[in-house]
Amino acid sequence: MALPELILASTSPYRRDLLRRLQIPFRVEIAAVDETPLPDEAPETLVCRLADAKALAVAQRFPQAVVIGADQMAVCAGRILGKPGNIEQAVAQLTWMQGQAVDFLNGVAVVAPSGTEVFLVPYRVVLYALTHAEIRRYVERDTPLDCAGSFRSEGLGISLVEHMEGEDPNALMGLPLIAVCRALRNLGYLLP
Repeated sequence: MALPELILASTSPYRRDLLRRLQIPFRVEIAAVDETPLPDEAPETLVCRLADAKALAVAQRFPQAVVIGADQMAVCAGRILGKPGNIEQAVAQLTWMQGQAVDFLNGVAVVAPSGTEVFLVPYRVVLYALTHAEIRRYVERDTPLDCAGSFRSEGLGISLVEHMEGEDPNALMGLPLIAVCRALRNLGYLLP
């Protein structure tokens, strides 16, 4: 039985690398979606809405495909943390976050001809209290400038972490594969 085409509605190289772990052929399509939060929109609602909008935008162009849309944001003490973009912003972000819990919220939508599943997978990281010199040294060595929260757990950033809590460590990197596999199975997509 031929499986429907699988499409990842994300240009994130991290999500692409994670999805490759499933050894399923897929392709990437860009989903142009306005990511502006709605007034008083909770971060949990926002990431799910954006993931769904991305998946639906691509599914409209490819209605016979199974489309995975995803969005992630880091939240610390009620503040949404974006991608720093430069070293100074990354140092400032990590300095503010040190010693605190950071929640990485992953919204995922899987849209298939048989239905749609939209879900939230949180993952919590508690960071060590670090010195300014440690933070700067980390940022200059790992350059996590394209990562929400200013660190990469799959790299040197793991040294900043006191402990982690969550059902799927892949969620920290942007695509919770356990929940994605569950949704694919629920929608009739056969996995190995």
